[in-house]
Amino acid sequence: MRDRNPFPPSLIRLLLQWLAAFMLMSLVPTLQAAVPNESAKPAYAEEQTVLQTEKDQPEPGFGSAKSGRTHFDRHFIIPPGFMPEQDLILQRGGNTWRLLRNGPFATFAGIVLLVVPLLIFGFYQAVGPARLQVPETGRQITRFSAWDRLVHWSTAIAFIVMAITGVIILFGKKLLLPWMGHDIFSWFAVISKTLHNFVGPLFIVASLIMFFTYLRRNVFQNYDWHWIKRGGGLASHEHVPAGYFNAGEKVWFWLGVTGLGLLMSVTGLMLDFPYFKNIGENLGITRYLLQIADYLHLLGATFYIAAAMGHIYIGTWGTPGAYHAMRHGTVDEAWARSHHELWYNDLASGGHDTPPLPPGATTYPPRA
Repeated sequence: MRDRNPFPPSLIRLLLQWLAAFMLMSLVPTLQAAVPNESAKPAYAEEQTVLQTEKDQPEPGFGSAKSGRTHFDRHFIIPPGFMPEQDLILQRGGNTWRLLRNGPFATFAGIVLLVVPLLIFGFYQAVGPARLQVPETGRQITRFSAWDRLVHWSTAIAFIVMAITGVIILFGKKLLLPWMGHDIFSWFAVISKTLHNFVGPLFIVASLIMFFTYLRRNVFQNYDWHWIKRGGGLASHEHVPAGYFNAGEKVWFWLGVTGLGLLMSVTGLMLDFPYFKNIGENLGITRYLLQIADYLHLLGATFYIAAAMGHIYIGTWGTPGAYHAMRHGTVDEAWARSHHELWYNDLASGGHDTPPLPPGATTYPPRA
């Protein structure tokens, strides 16, 4: 019997079309001939004056060392530091960035972050949690070492801090300010911004450590394709053998932790240190590039948080026993056989793809 594809081609095409549309949206400023440009919507009278006086003058574009023209007025004072555009007062493209960020991009992020939890809840109600194939034995097997758990929770806590503060920074003025008032919300905004800026580099370091800690166990094998074709048995509760990590966890590792983590790290460092000891000027990090980085950072964060919701669900309510494994390091023998049978068989046959047992833990399953 042919394997049934859990993802219909029509759904895949629709998702790809949506992704392409939002990627194109993020590149709209790149496609414009100049920055600032005539399509930018002026927000202030001074900006309208600049538009009128320089209407027919060419503007530096994406490849230019500057992202705008130099404008002087009586309020201009050269700021301290290493800003590569410290003589640039007005950048008409900045208002276009503000409108796009607070408009289509924020709307898209809000929809995704509201819809994904509802889909997860609906899936849980319709399908229920993963089930054990055999009754629990009471015999515990070590799954994660103390180092594995330390790295995981350090990265997870940093990620949660970044996610919460990022959501406050993006939606705080619309959701919190109206009922908090300016005085209280200002503290929330300042604390969120400070935590986001300082925890960000720590999250990058933790992600790098996690990458090298879990890399060897996330290499794809031939049997992973069978797991993907069966959808891991998540909906059908079919027993699909898996190794130490199943294919879904490996996809999360490579696309989420690694792919989106790299995108968030690069764009986050650009936004966090644009003028740090002249690095911004030496690398040509202009306002225009920072605006593009902000678009990508916002989109990457949206997909990262949405994917993390799925990861958290699978690691808690979706798979009973998985949270215990990451918290205490051990799983029941029946859990190992039901969810990671190939790994269990490797242990039973004398394999060594597992950390050593902690003091006081029971022994591994008997060898075949």
